[in-house]
Amino acid sequence: MTSTPLPGGTFTLAEDLTFTRIGYGAMQLAGPHAFGPPADRDAAVAVLREAVLLGINHIDTADYYGPYVTNEIIREALHPYPDDLHIVTKVGALRDAEGKWPPALAPEQLRQAVHDNLDHLGLDALDVVNLRVGGLDRPTPGPIAEPFTALAQLQQDGLIKHLGLSTVNAEQIAEAQSIAPIVCVQNFYNIANRNDDDLIDSLAAQRIAYVPYFPLGGFSPLQSEEINAVANRLDTTPMAVALAWLLQRSPNLLLIPGTSSVTHLRENVNAAGLTLPKDALTELNAIAS
Repeated sequence: MTSTPLPGGTFTLAEDLTFTRIGYGAMQLAGPHAFGPPADRDAAVAVLREAVLLGINHIDTADYYGPYVTNEIIREALHPYPDDLHIVTKVGALRDAEGKWPPALAPEQLRQAVHDNLDHLGLDALDVVNLRVGGLDRPTPGPIAEPFTALAQLQQDGLIKHLGLSTVNAEQIAEAQSIAPIVCVQNFYNIANRNDDDLIDSLAAQRIAYVPYFPLGGFSPLQSEEINAVANRLDTTPMAVALAWLLQRSPNLLLIPGTSSVTHLRENVNAAGLTLPKDALTELNAIAS
């Protein structure tokens, strides 16, 4: 671990699960659009090792990145894993021959996905498994009891330590919680796309982590201009502003910015240490769609 604490500190999801609020999203370690192998596998390995050296202890992945490629690179780079490193994975989708993401929510598909993650990561049990339910950037309404119950059974079997959800709405979260506890929710959220504001506050009250993805995704040209203006005024980058805003939004937000570059990884970690002044926060809060 680095002697300099990471920006944002830590958040405790469970008695045995404390995450640095700055994590690392491993999606970009595979090829373009998270499909196929990377152009430079050694560079991907170097990014993961640098993340751990920087003090990051929360790596987000999925066996369908590649598929399999990202998890195999994680194993190559970091196995045997440090005791305090936590790997979070997702199930509920597959990759087809064209690189699309068809859902895979049948109980037998979820069981196979968990075993595949275990095999490719080289683990006996997974720290956290998120059930991905919705599409790329929004939930798909409907019951989730059957797939979530399948994961809860795998937790009872000792293959999963903790459960989470991805791309879900409040009703689906409540349905899942009636079956088994959850420790995190991973949804699309950023400065400009704030449909989950009430949900974040509700989860914070329950000490459940919220993990936003696409920190600069889905912005209109006008919104991009406005965040660029704030970044220029503060002599920093739009990504730094986006990450800092998320860290200041609520203490239960955990960030997973991804990159395939050691230089960009260091920039992301340093940028997240930015403290936005009150006038910048007011300006940024006003741009939500």
